Amino acid sequence: MFKKLLATTAAAFALSSAFVVAQAQEINFGIISTDSTQALKARWQPLIDDMVKQTGLDIKPFFAPDYAGVIEAMRFNKVQVGWFGNKSAMEAVDRSEGEIFAQMVNADGSKGYYSYMIVNKDSPINNIDDMLKAAKTLSFSNGDPNSTSGNLVPGFYVFAKNKVDAKTAFKIMRSGNHESNGLAVSAKQVDVATFNSEQFEIMKANAPDKAKEIKIIWTSPLIPSDPLVIRKDVPAATKEKITKFFLGYGKDDREKQVLKDVAKLSGFKASTNDQLIPIRELDLFSKRLKLEADTTMAEGDKTKAIAEIDGKLAALKK
Repeated sequence: MFKKLLATTAAAFALSSAFVVAQAQEINFGIISTDSTQALKARWQPLIDDMVKQTGLDIKPFFAPDYAGVIEAMRFNKVQVGWFGNKSAMEAVDRSEGEIFAQMVNADGSKGYYSYMIVNKDSPINNIDDMLKAAKTLSFSNGDPNSTSGNLVPGFYVFAKNKVDAKTAFKIMRSGNHESNGLAVSAKQVDVATFNSEQFEIMKANAPDKAKEIKIIWTSPLIPSDPLVIRKDVPAATKEKITKFFLGYGKDDREKQVLKDVAKLSGFKASTNDQLIPIRELDLFSKRLKLEADTTMAEGDKTKAIAEIDGKLAALKK
Protein backbone atom coordinates (compact mmCIF):
# COMPACT_ATOMS: atom_id res chain seq x y z
CA MET A 1 0.00 0.00 0.00
CA PHE A 2 2.81 2.37 0.94
CA LYS A 3 4.69 1.59 -2.28
CA LYS A 4 1.52 2.22 -4.27
CA LEU A 5 1.05 5.56 -2.50
CA LEU A 6 4.65 6.53 -3.25
CA ALA A 7 4.22 5.59 -6.91
CA THR A 8 0.99 7.57 -7.14
CA THR A 9 2.59 10.58 -5.44
CA ALA A 10 5.63 10.43 -7.72
CA ALA A 11 3.43 10.23 -10.80
CA ALA A 12 1.36 13.15 -9.60
CA PHE A 13 4.50 15.18 -8.90
CA ALA A 14 5.91 14.37 -12.34
CA LEU A 15 2.64 15.38 -13.97
CA SER A 16 2.55 18.57 -11.92
CA SER A 17 6.16 19.39 -12.83
CA ALA A 18 5.45 18.78 -16.52
CA PHE A 19 2.44 21.07 -16.27
CA VAL A 20 4.53 23.81 -14.65
CA VAL A 21 7.19 23.48 -17.35
CA ALA A 22 4.54 23.60 -20.06
CA GLN A 23 3.01 26.65 -18.45
CA ALA A 24 6.42 28.35 -18.26
CA GLN A 25 6.86 27.85 -22.00
CA GLU A 26 3.67 29.74 -22.90
CA ILE A 27 4.58 33.19 -24.19
CA ASN A 28 2.23 35.99 -25.22
CA PHE A 29 3.79 38.35 -27.78
CA GLY A 30 2.36 41.86 -27.51
CA ILE A 31 1.87 43.97 -30.65
CA ILE A 32 1.10 47.69 -30.29
CA SER A 33 -1.96 48.99 -32.13
CA THR A 34 -0.45 51.01 -34.98
CA ASP A 35 -3.04 49.50 -37.36
CA SER A 36 -6.20 47.43 -37.14
CA THR A 37 -5.81 44.06 -35.41
CA GLN A 38 -6.60 42.31 -38.69
CA ALA A 39 -3.81 44.11 -40.56
CA LEU A 40 -1.29 43.56 -37.76
CA LYS A 41 -2.10 39.86 -37.48
CA ALA A 42 -1.64 39.37 -41.23
CA ARG A 43 1.83 40.96 -41.07
CA TRP A 44 3.09 39.40 -37.83
CA GLN A 45 1.60 35.89 -37.80
CA PRO A 46 4.16 34.35 -40.23
CA LEU A 47 7.02 35.58 -38.01
CA ILE A 48 5.29 34.26 -34.88
CA ASP A 49 4.71 30.90 -36.58
CA ASP A 50 8.44 30.73 -37.35
CA MET A 51 9.25 31.64 -33.76
CA VAL A 52 7.12 28.73 -32.52
CA LYS A 53 8.88 26.29 -34.88
CA GLN A 54 12.41 27.49 -34.12
CA THR A 55 12.12 27.93 -30.33
CA GLY A 56 9.69 25.15 -29.45
CA LEU A 57 7.77 27.65 -27.33
CA ASP A 58 4.00 28.09 -27.36
CA ILE A 59 3.80 31.70 -28.56
CA LYS A 60 0.55 33.55 -29.18
CA PRO A 61 0.04 37.12 -30.46
CA PHE A 62 -1.60 39.59 -28.10
CA PHE A 63 -3.50 42.62 -29.39
CA ALA A 64 -5.16 45.51 -27.55
CA PRO A 65 -7.19 48.51 -28.78
CA ASP A 66 -4.45 50.95 -27.67
CA TYR A 67 -0.81 51.01 -26.64
CA ALA A 68 -1.69 51.15 -22.94
CA GLY A 69 -3.41 47.79 -23.24
CA VAL A 70 -0.14 46.08 -24.21
CA ILE A 71 1.86 48.01 -21.58
CA GLU A 72 -0.59 47.01 -18.83
CA ALA A 73 -0.72 43.42 -20.10
CA MET A 74 3.06 43.20 -19.67
CA ARG A 75 2.76 44.80 -16.24
CA PHE A 76 0.39 42.03 -15.09
CA ASN A 77 2.40 39.31 -16.88
CA LYS A 78 -0.29 38.68 -19.48
CA VAL A 79 2.35 39.61 -22.07
CA GLN A 80 5.95 38.44 -21.67
CA VAL A 81 7.58 39.88 -24.79
CA GLY A 82 6.54 42.29 -27.50
CA TRP A 83 7.05 44.95 -30.14
CA PHE A 84 6.84 48.51 -28.83
CA GLY A 85 7.59 52.00 -30.04
CA ASN A 86 10.25 53.88 -28.08
CA LYS A 87 7.75 55.85 -25.95
CA SER A 88 5.65 52.79 -25.13
CA ALA A 89 8.86 50.81 -24.47
CA MET A 90 9.86 53.49 -21.97
CA GLU A 91 6.55 52.95 -20.17
CA ALA A 92 7.01 49.16 -20.29
CA VAL A 93 10.52 49.45 -18.84
CA ASP A 94 9.46 51.87 -16.09
CA ARG A 95 6.12 50.32 -15.14
CA SER A 96 5.93 46.77 -16.46
CA GLU A 97 9.19 45.01 -15.49
CA GLY A 98 10.37 45.17 -19.08
CA GLU A 99 13.84 45.45 -20.61
CA ILE A 100 14.90 46.06 -24.20
CA PHE A 101 16.82 43.20 -25.81
CA ALA A 102 16.61 43.91 -29.56
CA GLN A 103 15.93 46.65 -32.10
CA MET A 104 14.48 46.56 -35.60
CA VAL A 105 16.82 47.04 -38.56
CA ASN A 106 15.33 48.65 -41.66
CA ALA A 107 15.70 46.99 -45.07
CA ASP A 108 16.93 50.25 -46.65
CA GLY A 109 19.75 50.58 -44.12
CA SER A 110 18.26 53.61 -42.36
CA LYS A 111 18.53 53.74 -38.57
CA GLY A 112 15.01 54.87 -37.85
CA TYR A 113 11.87 56.49 -39.16
CA TYR A 114 10.06 59.85 -39.15
CA SER A 115 6.98 61.41 -37.62
CA TYR A 116 4.78 63.38 -40.00
CA MET A 117 2.03 65.94 -39.81
CA ILE A 118 -0.29 65.38 -42.76
CA VAL A 119 -3.24 67.01 -44.55
CA ASN A 120 -5.23 66.12 -47.64
CA LYS A 121 -3.50 67.04 -50.92
CA ASP A 122 -6.28 69.56 -51.65
CA SER A 123 -5.77 71.40 -48.35
CA PRO A 124 -4.51 75.00 -48.45
CA ILE A 125 -2.35 74.14 -45.40
CA ASN A 126 1.28 73.71 -46.52
CA ASN A 127 3.34 73.97 -43.33
CA ILE A 128 3.13 74.19 -39.55
CA ASP A 129 2.76 77.98 -39.55
CA ASP A 130 -0.29 77.67 -41.81
CA MET A 131 -1.72 74.98 -39.54
CA LEU A 132 -1.24 76.92 -36.30
CA LYS A 133 -2.71 80.10 -37.76
CA ALA A 134 -5.83 78.25 -38.90
CA ALA A 135 -6.02 75.83 -35.95
CA LYS A 136 -9.32 77.16 -34.56
CA THR A 137 -11.03 76.23 -37.84
CA LEU A 138 -9.42 72.78 -38.17
CA SER A 139 -10.11 69.26 -36.93
CA PHE A 140 -7.02 67.43 -35.67
CA SER A 141 -6.40 63.74 -35.00
CA ASN A 142 -3.50 63.11 -32.64
CA GLY A 143 -1.80 59.74 -32.11
CA ASP A 144 -2.05 57.32 -29.20
CA PRO A 145 -0.77 58.98 -25.97
CA ASN A 146 1.98 56.34 -25.77
CA SER A 147 3.02 56.63 -29.42
CA THR A 148 6.47 58.05 -30.14
CA SER A 149 5.83 59.30 -33.68
CA GLY A 150 2.10 59.86 -33.22
CA ASN A 151 2.27 61.89 -30.02
CA LEU A 152 5.57 62.44 -28.19
CA VAL A 153 7.70 63.71 -31.09
CA PRO A 154 5.11 66.05 -32.70
CA GLY A 155 4.01 67.03 -29.20
CA PHE A 156 7.48 68.41 -28.56
CA TYR A 157 8.62 69.79 -31.93
CA VAL A 158 5.27 71.03 -33.27
CA PHE A 159 3.37 72.06 -30.16
CA ALA A 160 5.57 72.48 -27.06
CA LYS A 161 8.30 74.40 -28.92
CA ASN A 162 5.65 76.71 -30.35
CA LYS A 163 4.03 77.06 -26.91
CA VAL A 164 0.76 75.62 -28.19
CA ASP A 165 -1.57 73.28 -26.29
CA ALA A 166 -2.88 70.82 -28.89
CA LYS A 167 -5.86 69.97 -26.67
CA THR A 168 -7.27 73.51 -26.94
CA ALA A 169 -5.71 74.85 -30.15
CA PHE A 170 -8.05 73.14 -32.63
CA LYS A 171 -11.77 73.38 -33.34
CA ILE A 172 -12.06 69.60 -32.93
CA MET A 173 -9.50 67.16 -31.53
CA ARG A 174 -9.56 63.38 -31.44
CA SER A 175 -7.00 60.56 -31.46
CA GLY A 176 -6.39 57.45 -33.53
CA ASN A 177 -3.76 54.96 -34.57
CA HIS A 178 -1.47 55.61 -37.54
CA GLU A 179 -3.63 53.68 -39.99
CA SER A 180 -6.88 55.40 -39.03
CA ASN A 181 -5.23 58.85 -39.09
CA GLY A 182 -3.92 58.31 -42.61
CA LEU A 183 -7.25 57.03 -43.87
CA ALA A 184 -9.17 59.88 -42.21
CA VAL A 185 -6.97 62.53 -43.86
CA SER A 186 -7.11 60.86 -47.28
CA ALA A 187 -10.93 60.76 -47.05
CA LYS A 188 -11.14 64.39 -45.81
CA GLN A 189 -12.77 63.24 -42.57
CA VAL A 190 -10.19 65.20 -40.58
CA ASP A 191 -8.14 68.24 -41.61
CA VAL A 192 -4.77 67.40 -40.11
CA ALA A 193 -3.27 64.42 -38.28
CA THR A 194 -0.07 62.86 -36.99
CA PHE A 195 1.34 60.02 -39.08
CA ASN A 196 4.71 58.37 -39.72
CA SER A 197 6.97 57.24 -42.55
CA GLU A 198 6.59 53.52 -41.79
CA GLN A 199 2.80 53.65 -42.06
CA PHE A 200 3.03 55.81 -45.18
CA GLU A 201 5.13 53.13 -46.90
CA ILE A 202 2.57 50.49 -45.91
CA MET A 203 -0.25 52.66 -47.30
CA LYS A 204 1.64 53.23 -50.56
CA ALA A 205 1.94 49.46 -50.98
CA ASN A 206 -1.57 48.45 -49.88
CA ALA A 207 -3.71 51.46 -50.76
CA PRO A 208 -1.80 53.61 -53.28
CA ASP A 209 -4.88 55.60 -54.31
CA LYS A 210 -5.40 56.69 -50.69
CA ALA A 211 -1.70 57.45 -50.24
CA LYS A 212 -1.84 59.84 -53.20
CA GLU A 213 -4.43 61.91 -51.31
CA ILE A 214 -1.97 62.74 -48.51
CA LYS A 215 0.31 65.78 -48.27
CA ILE A 216 3.11 65.98 -45.68
CA ILE A 217 3.44 69.42 -44.06
CA TRP A 218 6.07 68.54 -41.42
CA THR A 219 8.76 65.89 -40.98
CA SER A 220 10.51 65.20 -37.68
CA PRO A 221 14.16 64.50 -36.96
CA LEU A 222 15.04 60.79 -37.23
CA ILE A 223 13.44 58.57 -34.56
CA PRO A 224 15.42 55.45 -33.50
CA SER A 225 14.01 52.17 -34.86
CA ASP A 226 11.51 50.35 -32.64
CA PRO A 227 12.68 48.05 -29.84
CA LEU A 228 11.58 44.61 -28.67
CA VAL A 229 10.95 44.30 -24.93
CA ILE A 230 10.90 41.24 -22.67
CA ARG A 231 9.91 40.89 -19.01
CA LYS A 232 12.89 40.62 -16.67
CA ASP A 233 11.44 37.55 -14.95
CA VAL A 234 11.16 35.41 -18.08
CA PRO A 235 13.31 32.29 -17.39
CA ALA A 236 16.87 32.69 -18.67
CA ALA A 237 16.62 29.68 -20.99
CA THR A 238 13.42 30.99 -22.54
CA LYS A 239 14.87 34.47 -22.88
CA GLU A 240 17.92 33.02 -24.62
CA LYS A 241 15.74 31.13 -27.12
CA ILE A 242 13.71 34.23 -27.98
CA THR A 243 16.79 36.47 -28.27
CA LYS A 244 18.60 33.93 -30.45
CA PHE A 245 15.56 33.66 -32.72
CA PHE A 246 15.25 37.40 -33.35
CA LEU A 247 18.97 38.11 -33.76
CA GLY A 248 19.30 35.24 -36.25
CA TYR A 249 16.07 35.76 -38.17
CA GLY A 250 16.17 36.71 -41.86
CA LYS A 251 18.72 34.17 -43.09
CA ASP A 252 16.85 32.94 -46.19
CA ASP A 253 14.65 34.48 -48.89
CA ARG A 254 11.38 33.42 -47.25
CA GLU A 255 12.32 34.93 -43.88
CA LYS A 256 13.54 38.08 -45.62
CA GLN A 257 10.12 38.43 -47.25
CA VAL A 258 8.39 37.94 -43.89
CA LEU A 259 10.49 40.78 -42.44
CA LYS A 260 9.66 43.06 -45.36
CA ASP A 261 5.97 42.32 -44.88
CA VAL A 262 6.13 43.11 -41.15
CA ALA A 263 7.55 46.62 -41.61
CA LYS A 264 10.12 46.66 -44.43
CA LEU A 265 12.80 45.18 -42.15
CA SER A 266 16.01 43.31 -42.85
CA GLY A 267 16.29 41.88 -39.33
CA PHE A 268 16.97 42.73 -35.70
CA LYS A 269 20.09 43.70 -33.74
CA ALA A 270 20.91 43.53 -30.04
CA SER A 271 19.91 46.56 -27.98
CA THR A 272 19.47 47.71 -24.37
CA ASN A 273 17.51 50.25 -22.36
CA ASP A 274 20.15 52.83 -23.33
CA GLN A 275 18.26 53.12 -26.62
CA LEU A 276 15.66 55.11 -24.68
CA ILE A 277 18.00 57.89 -23.51
CA PRO A 278 17.14 60.35 -26.35
CA ILE A 279 13.44 59.53 -25.93
CA ARG A 280 13.62 60.20 -22.20
CA GLU A 281 15.38 63.52 -22.90
CA LEU A 282 12.67 64.46 -25.39
CA ASP A 283 9.94 63.59 -22.90
CA LEU A 284 11.61 65.66 -20.16
CA PHE A 285 12.26 68.65 -22.46
CA SER A 286 8.60 68.57 -23.49
CA LYS A 287 7.47 68.60 -19.84
CA ARG A 288 9.90 71.43 -19.07
CA LEU A 289 8.55 73.60 -21.89
CA LYS A 290 4.99 73.00 -20.71
CA LEU A 291 5.95 74.04 -17.18
CA GLU A 292 7.63 77.20 -18.44
CA ALA A 293 4.48 78.13 -20.35
CA ASP A 294 2.14 77.43 -17.41
CA THR A 295 0.73 80.74 -16.13
CA THR A 296 -1.45 79.18 -13.41
CA MET A 297 1.28 77.50 -11.36
CA ALA A 298 2.85 79.22 -8.35
CA GLU A 299 6.39 80.38 -9.11
CA GLY A 300 7.90 78.45 -6.22
CA ASP A 301 6.24 75.22 -7.32
CA LYS A 302 7.23 75.84 -10.92
CA THR A 303 10.87 76.49 -10.01
CA LYS A 304 10.98 73.30 -7.94
CA ALA A 305 9.37 71.19 -10.70
CA ILE A 306 11.75 72.56 -13.35
CA ALA A 307 14.75 71.90 -11.09
CA GLU A 308 13.62 68.27 -10.70
CA ILE A 309 13.43 67.88 -14.48
CA ASP A 310 16.85 69.48 -14.92
CA GLY A 311 18.26 67.00 -12.38
CA LYS A 312 16.84 64.09 -14.37
CA LEU A 313 18.26 65.51 -17.60
CA ALA A 314 21.69 65.90 -16.01
CA ALA A 315 21.56 62.30 -14.77
CA LEU A 316 20.77 61.06 -18.30
CA LYS A 317 23.79 62.87 -19.72
CA LYS A 318 26.02 60.99 -17.28
